[in-house]
Amino acid sequence: MLLRMSTLLLKTLREEPADAEVPSHRLLLRAGFIRRAAPGGYTWLPLGKLVLDRVTAVVREEMVAIGGQEVSFPALLPREPYDISNRWTEYGDDLFTLRDRRGGEYLLAPTHEEMFTLLVQDMTSSYRDFPRLLFQVQSKFRDEARPRAGLLRGREFLMKDAYSFSLTDAELVSVYGEVRAAYQRIFDRLGLSHTIVAAMSGAMGGSASEEFLATSEVGEDTFVACTSCTYAANTEAVVTVYRGSPAPAGPLTVHDTPSTPTIDSLVDLANARALAGRTDWTAADTLKNVVVTVHHPGAEDELLVIGVPGDREVDLKRLNAVLDPASATLFDDFASRPDLVKGYIGPQGIKVRYLADPRVSLGTAWLTGANEPGKHATNVVAGRDFTPDGTIEAAEVRAGDPCPACAEGALTVRRGIEIGHVFQLGRKYTDAFQVDVLGVDGKPVRPTMGCYGIGVSRSVAAIAEQHHDDRGLLWPDEVAPADVHVVAAGKDGQVEAALELAGRLVATGLRVLVDDRPQLSAGVKFTDAELIGIARSVVVGRRLADGLVEFRDRRTGERSEVAMADLPRVIRDALG
Repeated sequence: MLLRMSTLLLKTLREEPADAEVPSHRLLLRAGFIRRAAPGGYTWLPLGKLVLDRVTAVVREEMVAIGGQEVSFPALLPREPYDISNRWTEYGDDLFTLRDRRGGEYLLAPTHEEMFTLLVQDMTSSYRDFPRLLFQVQSKFRDEARPRAGLLRGREFLMKDAYSFSLTDAELVSVYGEVRAAYQRIFDRLGLSHTIVAAMSGAMGGSASEEFLATSEVGEDTFVACTSCTYAANTEAVVTVYRGSPAPAGPLTVHDTPSTPTIDSLVDLANARALAGRTDWTAADTLKNVVVTVHHPGAEDELLVIGVPGDREVDLKRLNAVLDPASATLFDDFASRPDLVKGYIGPQGIKVRYLADPRVSLGTAWLTGANEPGKHATNVVAGRDFTPDGTIEAAEVRAGDPCPACAEGALTVRRGIEIGHVFQLGRKYTDAFQVDVLGVDGKPVRPTMGCYGIGVSRSVAAIAEQHHDDRGLLWPDEVAPADVHVVAAGKDGQVEAALELAGRLVATGLRVLVDDRPQLSAGVKFTDAELIGIARSVVVGRRLADGLVEFRDRRTGERSEVAMADLPRVIRDALG
């Protein structure tokens, strides 16, 4: 492959794009890999498409290596299968929907569980057809309310989705392990430093859910890892542990606490007045009760009160993960509910569904609202003075929290970009479509499914986030748009020599990008080469008459003069 920059559809930018928020977005735009086409939608320019195809090839190779068979479904799908699975309603506003000229309802697929399930139902009949592992690489569509960060959160994105179909749960676990190992190989080949974390399955359902997160400060996912054991989890999936022993508490006592609608003001007053004989009150001793409105797809909204220790906030992302496919927003119309006294709500006696943090365990005593303006109560004991309708994982997770998997460790908090997700779907979709096949004993068997996704276009952005410096991109060899960048530093026959050299390198099997633009200075060409990010470059310059060129390795910073005859060997040695 030979790419000539004199004819390549390429335009690099000197200035930072005003709307680019993260390094990958800025650099992919500046280096001419992508171009904004619409909010949340990007055109892949020639260099970007080369990288995208290289990433796709790695994904495809590893999936085929474990027995995956590739198919390709339409993106435009009829409503009926999604009604059967109830996801037409569950997806809510995230779904792109439309009608054809005959009034038929369609959607732009966000995922394809229904279609994979129907395909297997149509084309299999007995145990001899199983197990199956099918995959596709295809564009998906989600109506993101706030598309941002370039390829990291878009409305249209390229995804590899795969589904396994097995006749036993043990077989599903085996296939799941094979795909999980293949994902590790894929991300290692792509040069992505990643962590596998426990996760939630979301609207697709299932269990044994794990995410592959590429470590990055700009990632929208927050995850934790233990300082003493191997536990790691997305914060949405963290399980709270309470290892304390509740102390005996006196009777519930109501106190006048005027002008204390916040936790801080309440703690200050409690210490100043020595409520319940104490002057060591902290926010962690108080019980904060947060009112939210739960929006159920296709049903009426519901009020919910969530109790968390007062030193914590309700994390809406964690809350929505638990409630999915429902979602929650903070309630603010307190005038319509005089029984919910803003700033003074307590769990005792309220007539709204009440869910509490696991730390609000039986026997624990709290300083909390008394459900009257300007009043709070001490010694409000869980199990004695109120009984939650259940527990919920909705409080924020903090660095230093105890590890739920071991007794010694504490949690560290990090950020990452979700690049892959694997989980065991079970029989949610085969039940919905009543998929049965003939078992070995002649009786019907219902297959169980696994689901395995990789964000292909998102992986390109994740690679750019992890592989760049202050001069530009720096692609791993496996995905770089070319193996070597040949730069003609001047005129005086150097452009012709660079083209001739590039042709010889291509003949040896190397992929070459050559800067043969005749009207540009060497400085501009060098700046563009660093911005584009091919790690090895060859400068055809002043030593050309001596048969020498300069070989540069951006990763090591090394520069050396090399005889042109030796150049293919030097490049291949550098590529490993």
